[in-house]
Formats: sequence, structure tokens, C-alpha cells
Amino acid sequence: AALGVAAAPAAAEPNHGESSHGESSHGHADEPIVIAHRGASGYLPEHTLEAYQLAVALGADVVEPDLVLTADGELLARHEPMLSGTTDVAEHPEFADRKTTKTIDGQPVTDWFADDFTLAELKTLRAEERIPELRPQSAAWDGKFELVTYDEVLDYVDGLGREVITYPEMKHPSYYKEQGLSIEDALADLLEERELDEEDSPVWVQSFEYPSLVEIDERIDNPVGLNIGGSGEISDADLDLYAATLDTISLNKDRIVPRDEDGYLLEPTDVVERAHERGLEVHVWTFRNENSFLPADFRKGPKEAKWGHYRAEYELFFELGVDAVFSDYPDKAVAARYWSKF
Repeated sequence: AALGVAAAPAAAEPNHGESSHGESSHGHADEPIVIAHRGASGYLPEHTLEAYQLAVALGADVVEPDLVLTADGELLARHEPMLSGTTDVAEHPEFADRKTTKTIDGQPVTDWFADDFTLAELKTLRAEERIPELRPQSAAWDGKFELVTYDEVLDYVDGLGREVITYPEMKHPSYYKEQGLSIEDALADLLEERELDEEDSPVWVQSFEYPSLVEIDERIDNPVGLNIGGSGEISDADLDLYAATLDTISLNKDRIVPRDEDGYLLEPTDVVERAHERGLEVHVWTFRNENSFLPADFRKGPKEAKWGHYRAEYELFFELGVDAVFSDYPDKAVAARYWSKF
């Protein structure tokens, strides 16, 4: 029934290059933006059209498709080039000989890789839940939904009759570079073809690889942002560099509020304030309801899959002034944003 919920109010509009503390360059001056992380991925298998549709219906301002390349150069919505963790590829005997070992981020990985399949072949696969032990409600949909391209996601958004922002992430650009491929060119080509490569286009672009963002920024005028994982302080020198070349930094939550060795929260850092002083927006990831992902302060009981006091975590980061949150449960982020006003 949730899949049939009516679409939510219009999303934010990007406004490249005018970000400052308290005045978002992406259109929300007074409240943080809710980004549906891989769609409504807490409820349905991630990066499916159905997960994106549900995210919009639940009130997300932005949907986030991660992008990988296929053998025929299409941009597929998947979290990584490897397929076994989120599809039924292992159940297809016709593809048994495609399993191979490649190097990703300097590490050998044995799996089936999207870039060894044509889009037509990938369309025969079906999506599966990544963490079924924590999300049986999503795993119940295993085998129901096909894989989709970014082009198809844009077609869906175009048909809504109102503006909804997509926030594509280029996954593992260096991996493709080593094969003589360019995910940057593939994305820029598609955005140019669809006339979505302008400052005010409803598309923001992100990556974990800074050189990849510098490269694609030469071809498109969309807002671009760097994803920064791990923990620890981000230096003023790095923030100066990012402010001179980017619009946004998207941070692991631990970069803003660290945790101790037992998972309890420590004092917040000042990275949000320092980024805002330089005109950078700060997005933060990833908000999930399950105890397994929450800081120990907000867990409820010993069961990993049980939902904890997730609203308290949203409120903490809202109070610190972040500009956007990535959430697997966008409806809960929207609700927390509403209640944080009171």
C-alpha cells in the first residue's frame, strides 16, 4: 500500500555557489534537506525504481542513486560494481563463468561485476536486500524488482510534474580509469543530453574521489560535493581547498559527533561551523533506525534489528546546523525535522 502513497511536496531547488551558514544554496533556508539514501532503502531493496518512488511518496526532498558502469556504457543504479550482495546473480547459472577477481580500492574482490554485463543481461537480474537479517520487511520484496539505469530514474522524475532533485554518486571512478573508462564522461554526457548540466538543474553530483569531482566540474555547472568517510578532524587547509572548488562536503556522522570505543557519543567537533564560514554546505550520512547503527546512547534493548531512539539522533544533528541528512527511512527524517521545530 505504501507504494501507492501520493507524491510529497516539491523538493528543494539548487542555487549553485551561494551557500552560507543559515542560507542553503540548494533552496532550504530554515530547515535541513532530507535525502533518501539509495531510495527508501530501509523499506525496499535499495536502488530500485520502487525504492525511489516510495522515497518521494514519503516526503524526501532528494533521491540518491549511486552509479556504476555496464559493459555497454550505461549508468546503472547500484551501490558498487559488485552484484552478489544486492541481486540474485548467483542464482543464474548462465552467468556462473562471469564470476571473477578484480581490484577495488587496492583490494582483490571476487564477485560478479556490472561492467562485465550488458544492460540487457542486467535486466534479467532482480534486486535483493543487502542486510536481510536487520531488514526482513525489505527482504520480503527480494526477487520482485528489476535493476534500473539513471536514465530511467530521470524519466520517472520527469514524469512527476514537479521538480524532484536527484543526487547521483559516481562510484569508484579510479576503478574505471584503470580500465580506460570514464564514469565522469558517461555522467556528463547524459546530463548534457538531457539538458540537466546547469547550475539550477535539479541534479547534484557527488563522489568520494576529489579528482573525479574536479574533472566532471569542467564539463557541468551542477553543484558538486565530496563525500568524506572515517573519523577525525578535517583541517582548515582542506576546507579551504574544498570551498574554493566544491559546493558541499558530505560527512560520516563520526566526523561531526565522534563516538568512543564503546559507541557512546563524545563532544561534537566544530567542522560544521568551520565549513559554513567558508560557504560550504554540510551533508551528513547515514541515518538508520536500527540499534545496530545507532550510537549506544540511543539504542533500545540488545537486539540489533530493533529500532532505537532514532529521532534523538536526528535532533542532535539538526541542532548542530547540518544542511542535509541522508536517511534510509526518509519519512522518519521528515517527521523528525517537523518535531524539531517545537
